Amino acid sequence: MVPASLKDKVPPHNDEAEKATLGALLLDSESLGTVLGFLRADDFYKSAHGKIFQAIIDLFNDGEPIDLITITERLRTEGNLSSCGGAGYISTLTSVVPTSANVEYYSKIVQDASVRRILSRTANEMIASAHDDTMESREIIEEAERKIFEITDKQQTAKYKCANEIVRATVESIEKLYHNKDSYTGVPSGYPDLDTYTNGFQKSEFIVIGARPSVGKTAFALSMAANIAVKKKRSLAFFTLEMSDQALMQRLLASEARIRSESLRSGMLRPSDFSALTEAAGRIYEAPLYIDDTPNMKLLDLRAQARRMKSRENVEIIMIDYIGLIAPESKSNVPRHEQVAEISRSLKALARELEIPIVCLSQVGRQSEGKAPTLADLRESGSIEQDADVVMFLHREREQDASNIETQLIIAKQRNGPIGTVNLAFIPQYTRFESISRNSS
Repeated sequence: MVPASLKDKVPPHNDEAEKATLGALLLDSESLGTVLGFLRADDFYKSAHGKIFQAIIDLFNDGEPIDLITITERLRTEGNLSSCGGAGYISTLTSVVPTSANVEYYSKIVQDASVRRILSRTANEMIASAHDDTMESREIIEEAERKIFEITDKQQTAKYKCANEIVRATVESIEKLYHNKDSYTGVPSGYPDLDTYTNGFQKSEFIVIGARPSVGKTAFALSMAANIAVKKKRSLAFFTLEMSDQALMQRLLASEARIRSESLRSGMLRPSDFSALTEAAGRIYEAPLYIDDTPNMKLLDLRAQARRMKSRENVEIIMIDYIGLIAPESKSNVPRHEQVAEISRSLKALARELEIPIVCLSQVGRQSEGKAPTLADLRESGSIEQDADVVMFLHREREQDASNIETQLIIAKQRNGPIGTVNLAFIPQYTRFESISRNSS
């Protein structure tokens, strides 16, 4: 027991639990699989214990037996025996515990102390950063959040499952889909033909939608946002880096109310328009839709805000308009393609961290003008193509002038599914996209 007067000076640790864990492993090396679910060598407070634990892992990886003799010999070969207390100290570890039955309990105690040390170290680092005038406060906050999330992940241990558990859960999922034909395993976009290809936007996936300017990237993203948040009542975060939140809401209202967008902007509305506008506003008002219109948003700010939205609002999907407007954290003298690569990798990592799909809009190069875009046309960096799980392109002929403009949604890449083309109808007066089948019915 650490004296109260020293608690603030001695990092949290439990020497007895560390000894008991090592002793249990020496008595029964088969329990190493259980212990590795909780601990790594650097989780031990005493460096000697960490070295002994690592020697046990090395012997296991080499397929050699694990006992007092082999551990002693391995530590002697590595030159670590004397710093670990010698053969005498190692032999005392097996006398600490009579059996390995409680090794999981001991391991959790060691892990808890390790987490507390990391928390203490992180707090001290944050205090030091707070006094560093060269760092911006938002940068300090984002770094603190990232480290806290890392600590949370450290406590999430991987567990294996027997096949009978997985079969039961999988069959139940299939039966549920069978009885409810409209269900998808991911977040549905609201476009049946697209969802047939993707089965909905899947957790942890990074989805990129590319197009030339004025083809309708934002309109398509807003149409999907309306389908997801307004119609299906599923929580969605929308980062608009190109226009203000009110400008975005005007477009969404025009689309939902089916009022000409120019009439809404000018205020030249008919009495019937007000009725439709009120009904649309009521539906959007009730929707779990969260909009951030911060201009020139930096990558670390976006990540921090996304984490907050996931934690506080439990958002199920994030949309970003668009990747080219996200400010990187790297210095301005770094080539643009490297900056975009950093952003792309970070967004993919964020999708995996939050376990939700992230849909990001992107421009395609001028070389695709007049033809269907390909993966090679993604602007500024090939990393977007590499990092994305799904890449889609909007394409239509420029000369079209009609109330319903047929537009192709080309699924050019899908890591876990088929590729193909979906036909959509773009309605320019309402700036919305609809399925061809629904629009023509």
